[in-house]
This record gives sequence, structure tokens and C-alpha cells, in this order.
Amino acid sequence: MTAASSPHDTTATGTARRDAEATKAAILRAARYLLARHAHADITLKAVAERAGVSPPLIVKYFGNKDALFSRVMSFEADASALFDAPLEQLGRHMVRHVLDSQRERGADPLLRIAFAPLHGDRGDVLRANFRTQVTERLAEHLPGPDAPLRAELAVSSLLGLGVMYGIARGSHVRAADIDDLIERYGPLVQAQLTPGAPRPGPA
Repeated sequence: MTAASSPHDTTATGTARRDAEATKAAILRAARYLLARHAHADITLKAVAERAGVSPPLIVKYFGNKDALFSRVMSFEADASALFDAPLEQLGRHMVRHVLDSQRERGADPLLRIAFAPLHGDRGDVLRANFRTQVTERLAEHLPGPDAPLRAELAVSSLLGLGVMYGIARGSHVRAADIDDLIERYGPLVQAQLTPGAPRPGPA
């Protein structure tokens, strides 16, 4: 038996696994892109495959069918885990950085899919329900003090506004600004809703 075919050699298996994960990620990115621009009923697996650079049968292999694929795309679970992955006292700046990094590096905002819910009929209701339970209610559970559900929604609203200006309106000044400067300017605005008694940004 050669070294390449040895049962103890995991190189080929590891490479195949990485390739499969990269392909799945490309398919999910393509589906997200189309979901932000077309009604769910108008999107075909062929269109997703063409956008992702794969064959439709490969999508079926990894996700089962169109409904299963878009169930993944309409979930905010993984995005919320990354978005909230910081101590409370640093969370505002972390969330701003995560939104900007996601836009700049991957061209995908972790929250902005919710803005397109009206496109999707009954599927839009699924998107809204997921957003409420997986994002705003999940954030509220971790906030101390009064009015946590309201403050969670206001904090997320601020992030959505930033995402819209960066990714949809494509504000030239926001897009050209240094990311650390944006975080220092915008992070306290978000943090003011997260932490009771936090200084609220205002006129100097």
C-alpha cells in the first residue's frame, strides 16, 4: 500500500472536506444574493447554481432541495452568534465592526436580509419570525436593566441603518472612512442601548 493510499493519511480527506465546505459557503452566498434581489418564488436552483459556479445537482446533494436551502438562508442563528460574541461592555463596538467587516470582506451583511422580507410573501413571515427570535429576542435576553426588548430592537435598528447606508445606499463617505474611526463614532451609539446608564452620544 502506498503512502498516498494509507488509511492513516488524512490529507485527501481533509482537502475534500475543505472543498465541500467552501462549495457550501459559495452556494449559501449565492442564495443570499438572489434572495436580496428577487422574490423567493422567482429564484430557481439553476440560478443559484450559476451564481455559485456549481451544478444544480450539487446543491441537491448538499442541501436537499430549494426549500431546505432557503431555510438555511433565512436563518440568522449563525450570524447572531458571531454578532453577539463579545462581553456586554464591548458589544456595541464589536457589533459595528462585525457589520462593517462582513460588508467589506464578504459583501454580506449579517442582518440586512430582513429588509427584503416584503419581497417574499409567506416566506417573508418566516424571515421576520426568525429575525425576531434569533436576533432581537436573543439579544434582549442578555441585556440587564429595564426595557431590554425595546433597547435590543433599537440597538439592532442602529446596525441595520449602518448596513443600509454602507451596502444599499453605498454612502461614499461611510465606505471611504477608516473602519476604526467608524467604530469609535458609531459603537457608542449602539452601546447606549445595550448598557443602562451608558453615556449617550450627543453634541459636544
